[in-house]
Amino acid sequence: MHTPVVIAAFAVLLIVISLLQPLARRLDLAPSVLLAAVGALIGALAAYLLYTPRTDALNALAQVFVNPPIDSETILYVFLPLLLFQTTLTLEMRRIFEDIGPILVLAVVAVLVATAFIGLALYPLAGVSLVACLLLGAIVATTDPVAVVSIFRDIGAPARLGRLVEGESLLNDAAAIVLFVILFGMLTGAQAPEMSTAIMTFFRSFVGGVAFGLVVGRIAIAFLPMMRDHKLAQVTFSVALPYLVYVLSEQVVGVSAVVAVVSTGIVFNLYGPARVTPDAWSYLHDVWEQIAFWAASLIFVIASILIPEMLDGFRLLDALLLVVLILAAFVGRAVVIFGLLPLLSAVRVGEGVSNKYKTVILWGGMRGAVTLTLALSVTEHRNIPDDVQHFIAVQATGFVLFTLLVYGTTLKPLIKILKLNKLSPLDEALRNQFQALVLSDVRDGVDQMASAYAISPEVARKVSDGYAARSATATEANAFSEDIMDKERVQLGLIALADRERVLVLHHFRENTVSNRTISAHLAIVGAIADLARTKGRAGYNRAARRLVAFDTSFRAAQSIFRWLRTDAFLGRVVADRFERLLLTRIVLNELILFNVKRIRPMVGDRVSTILHEVLDGRKDDVLQQLEALRLQYPDYADALELEFLRRTGERMEETAYAEAYAQRLIASELYNDLQRELAVHMGETRQRPHIDLGLKTRDLIASNPLFASLPDQQRETIARLLQPQFVLPGEHIIRKGEKGDAAYFISSGAAEVRTAFGVHRMGRGDVAGEMALLTGQPRSADVVAIGYCTLLVLSAADFRNLIRTSPELKAHVEHLAQTRLGMNAAEAAALAEKAAQDAQGAPGETTSPA
Repeated sequence: MHTPVVIAAFAVLLIVISLLQPLARRLDLAPSVLLAAVGALIGALAAYLLYTPRTDALNALAQVFVNPPIDSETILYVFLPLLLFQTTLTLEMRRIFEDIGPILVLAVVAVLVATAFIGLALYPLAGVSLVACLLLGAIVATTDPVAVVSIFRDIGAPARLGRLVEGESLLNDAAAIVLFVILFGMLTGAQAPEMSTAIMTFFRSFVGGVAFGLVVGRIAIAFLPMMRDHKLAQVTFSVALPYLVYVLSEQVVGVSAVVAVVSTGIVFNLYGPARVTPDAWSYLHDVWEQIAFWAASLIFVIASILIPEMLDGFRLLDALLLVVLILAAFVGRAVVIFGLLPLLSAVRVGEGVSNKYKTVILWGGMRGAVTLTLALSVTEHRNIPDDVQHFIAVQATGFVLFTLLVYGTTLKPLIKILKLNKLSPLDEALRNQFQALVLSDVRDGVDQMASAYAISPEVARKVSDGYAARSATATEANAFSEDIMDKERVQLGLIALADRERVLVLHHFRENTVSNRTISAHLAIVGAIADLARTKGRAGYNRAARRLVAFDTSFRAAQSIFRWLRTDAFLGRVVADRFERLLLTRIVLNELILFNVKRIRPMVGDRVSTILHEVLDGRKDDVLQQLEALRLQYPDYADALELEFLRRTGERMEETAYAEAYAQRLIASELYNDLQRELAVHMGETRQRPHIDLGLKTRDLIASNPLFASLPDQQRETIARLLQPQFVLPGEHIIRKGEKGDAAYFISSGAAEVRTAFGVHRMGRGDVAGEMALLTGQPRSADVVAIGYCTLLVLSAADFRNLIRTSPELKAHVEHLAQTRLGMNAAEAAALAEKAAQDAQGAPGETTSPA
């Protein structure tokens, strides 16, 4: 084929694709449905033009469509890595992980179940081997989320429903293609037919792909800071990455290429924003959205063009088998969705999925380009018998057409019937009240603008009266009637606060005032706050908001790494992340309190606004308490972090001022570019987050501890080899009552409480905890709990006894502390006994007193 003709053909396809998008919107159809129909029409028309004796004028162009210059392997290699990688970039991965249980069931388990149902249902009727029937099941198990998600967005379906479908499709393709490769190998003789071997191959390929993708993703992330200020380089790097992973994993490592690309994309999505500027990450997203649109549309149209050829020779038996295929796929998917998902809810693995959601997910299982391409790859293989090729091609194509024409055209009405596109009464009330408020503000703004520009009041009144009428209509229509309780109004306010918090956090992301890693983690929690505010009200809002001040698993992991490996690098990073997250939360909460007063109060009333203020105040108190605890432990770092925040804010203001001056033509381009270069150099010098020193070096801790300050240097050096530093979080138990005494704890910084039956004693720098059990040989007699961030020096029981014997001064000090504590306990015990006796004496008198 001539290259110019091929280029012209693809140009025609792109033009057709671009015109179909607005047409699909006008016809109220999913774009995938229209693409498939037009693609099949192009294929039929090209075949007619090529083989008709009436004209030969368009034979060269028709030849490109009838016999495309690319095969199925080329289609997969060119388009699939792009589609998989772009999907991972667009997903909110931290929110996806919250629903990972249902998503894994829908993706992996559903693929296996659907493959089994389809294969076993077709085997007695199809006249081909069981492996061929199972292979068809794996081919049609891949779902296409593009059409479904576009429908969701058009009609305003719940966000979680979209996340479930997109998350399912991402892993669904990976699992189905892994299974396809194994069954395809068995059918062609390249793979051993034993079931045990196939199962081991599946898990090795899947798990190996995950591991390889994680490794490559982490390596790739390490290169991003080198391109921090070069957006074009970042895009180029990100486009090359999925192709490299795809080829290496399949051709060199021997694991699933699809799974590896997905795994790499997840790592890139999670850690990429922290390595580049916010503007660069937004630019990368925009470019990838365009690339994915081209790839998804082209692969769909190219595959659809081959539909007439793949349906060639369609028989009555094929129609019967297609009906069986449709029923088996539907039943298999229903068993998973309505049978297994409730089990996850029962064992509390992820949040439950409502029956309405399940129904939409079941009906939304449309198939698309990947299914057609996999079927095409079967028809192109010489070692597969003709009857099997015909069976796979006809059934896969027919199934795709059925899902597009039936599911694709009825999914939107189904969602409307289930009223998932409708706003709840609470959301409707919020919408109307907010609209009334906005329209009133716009009317005032129009009046002010007319006055400023000397427009006659009569003309201005014609516009402002329209806004006044619309505002009045919205006010009358709003659902804030007497039957909506304050509890529901509070829920509305909480939803508005959560949405506003997301906007404020994104503002700091764009302004680059805090690290992108902190922004990413905060956004994930804010998403959970919004979801739980909608489903659980005030209790859900508060529960999700507490995650911003809670110690997550990364903190526990960092502590364990420090204790095992004696390195505080990871611990220092999570402490710094916590510092920054608390600082950001404090700033955002201050802005939310003002937002509540200025914008929410007019919508929900004074009483409800006061309740919202109390909720925000409670959050702020928790944040300030945690922030103050950190500040007491690391005051220098707190000052440095706030200084860096103000520096970044100033740099952003300076950058904005230059840009506005250039846009208004106050400065020429030469001057603007020179100012930008100078600012870039300055920003590069101050962009790094301050380094936090946790002060966990043993010798420094010993030198600063009053217990060891008077000891000779040689003895302190000996002690340094015995003591191990330990970092303890607020609320963490240092010692538990009843445990065997195996160590003593010297407090170098921070504070702790000794909780006994006789009362609570505060301990601070220079105190010792746990020495009583070592001196007496008895079990621990009290709980010791950190009330702030504490740095401890831990000494084993044997080393403690040796140290006491060799250091008279230390022995005297420890014994003095022990005697003091015993005396306090004895005094409190006596006071408790005396109070108990007085209560016992007073009891009879109380019983005889008149009622």
